[in-house]
Amino acid sequence: MRLFVFGLGYVGAAFAESLAARGWSVSATGRTPQARAAVEALGFSAVDPDDKAAMALAMRGVNAVLVTSPPTGEGCPALEAVIPALAAAEAFPDWIGYLSTTGVYGDFDGGWVFESSPLKAQSVEGARRVGAERDWRQVCRGMGLTIATFRLPGIYGPGRSAFDRLRAGEGRRIVKPGQVFSRIHRDDIVSGLLASLEKPRAGAVYNLCDDEPAPPQDVMEHAARLLGVPVPPDLPFNALGLSPATRRFYAENKRVSNALAKAELGWRPAYPTYREGLAAILANGG
Repeated sequence: MRLFVFGLGYVGAAFAESLAARGWSVSATGRTPQARAAVEALGFSAVDPDDKAAMALAMRGVNAVLVTSPPTGEGCPALEAVIPALAAAEAFPDWIGYLSTTGVYGDFDGGWVFESSPLKAQSVEGARRVGAERDWRQVCRGMGLTIATFRLPGIYGPGRSAFDRLRAGEGRRIVKPGQVFSRIHRDDIVSGLLASLEKPRAGAVYNLCDDEPAPPQDVMEHAARLLGVPVPPDLPFNALGLSPATRRFYAENKRVSNALAKAELGWRPAYPTYREGLAAILANGG
């Protein structure tokens, strides 16, 4: 069994390692010599996505493709590289997974969003994801390929959690009354992808998130108490000095439902709230 990953980042590497442990062979993209060396250091085959011949060779006999790279102003770079390579290799993978974002929904004033909710992206990045999702579905439908789209909220896990910000002296409790965010542990994304891989459905869209949308200041406070360090002081959302990016992030307020993934895939997050997720990270030295 063969997996190809376009964008071997935080989530892509974890998914690849999970399948490699099951005996799959893995190849992944790296645009620079340094990036390709990093891919090979993990025991995977590295491919320059701009090398059409190498891409076609990597796609030969591929069973699954995971796309994690974000779109740009010119579109989705993975779409432009992967689809011609699949055609050249005459490859028809059983499953293509596309990682998107819950930013496609925009702001719902704290209300619940489902896969059927209207897409009201407010950020440039969210709007690009809407377009990339559409393009992937249209192309895969035309080629008879099975693609599943996964809309992800804030991702945390080992090496990327409130613990790391606190240790770096960057922990902040930005308080905006009524604000909540959904989030998901990296390992729960991997288990959701594996569940979809085992039960592929063409054109499927799933929200992968935990069970408890929560105010971000609650997460930071809980992490500080677990570490035994002082809880950062409150910083009102209207305080001076917040970056435009932070303000854009807080402009979207919604609760994301994971009911469809649970019902259709039988998936359950191992870390249903940030409490279990943070406790596991700390217990494993993270």
